[in-house]
Amino acid sequence: MTDLTSLAAIRAILAAAPDASGAARSAAADRNLQLTKPPGALGRLEDLAAWYAGWRNDPRPRITAPQVLIFAGNHGVAAQGVSAFPVAVTAQMVENFRAGGAAINQLAELAGARLDVHALDLDRPTADFTQGAAMTEAEVCAAFATGWTAVDPKTDLLVTGEMGIGNTTSAAAIAGALLGGEGWAGRGTGVDDAGLARKAAAIAQGLAANPDRSGLGVLMALGGREVAAVAGAIAGARARRIPVILDGFICTAAALCLHVEDARALDHCVAGHLSAEGAHDRMLAALGMQPLLSLGLRLGEGSGAALAIQVLRGALACHSGMATFAEAGVSGA
Repeated sequence: MTDLTSLAAIRAILAAAPDASGAARSAAADRNLQLTKPPGALGRLEDLAAWYAGWRNDPRPRITAPQVLIFAGNHGVAAQGVSAFPVAVTAQMVENFRAGGAAINQLAELAGARLDVHALDLDRPTADFTQGAAMTEAEVCAAFATGWTAVDPKTDLLVTGEMGIGNTTSAAAIAGALLGGEGWAGRGTGVDDAGLARKAAAIAQGLAANPDRSGLGVLMALGGREVAAVAGAIAGARARRIPVILDGFICTAAALCLHVEDARALDHCVAGHLSAEGAHDRMLAALGMQPLLSLGLRLGEGSGAALAIQVLRGALACHSGMATFAEAGVSGA
């Protein structure tokens, strides 16, 4: 059984994570050169197919078992008036997910993806990080382990989503702690100018109250249980060589914590979309990621990443389904 009971143990797991198959990626690249199209004609789709092939150790892969995981948690910092909605909405939206009524339900169904919802201690919000760490080491490790174990070993593509009133404040604080600079606070659920000012003040107080700048230390101090679970799921997917499509602002903040701990930690990930939450592009730039979609989404739930499954499906359909010049009897270059 994997030891996820301490930050030190999690750091050791991140450092020991497996890499993609270079042989499968090389074979996929060779196949791409033989397909009935000019070299590079499918643009990024060609790179996506080779990337996916390497992680699945299959030079001609297809997506057959995608999984969407949604994690929900409540944040003590919400007491600072940083959201336009009350914390009761978190539990209400969890029920909506389970009833099939949310946007992510429709997009997961469209993608043929299994959807699982995990609510983490909604009756016990994290501590208010303006006063100190949001979670203890035991709490953040337990949430991380929930994400890790939620990944189905049989899945071949993972999308993570989240729900938690106050979690754009958490994500902005994480970005501020790990990347520095100003202007990380955005309007999130639609706060007015006064709410935005309260949000910026809470972030500044949280950064001052929590000086640890290690990736997992920041996750513990400024994150939420659902943010830690997203990080755990991303890491768990890496351990199983399962590719991941990252969602928006909150999921990218969770991923950033892993990246700061180990520069290899997100090699199995691509960015699904660019969120309308203003600072998301700065986070993606820091990770060196170019989003697959840019549609002005700011819903969370894994919605943008679930929609991007279709892009990756398209890449693999072309790569694995197209004929080569020899098979089609077409003269190559």
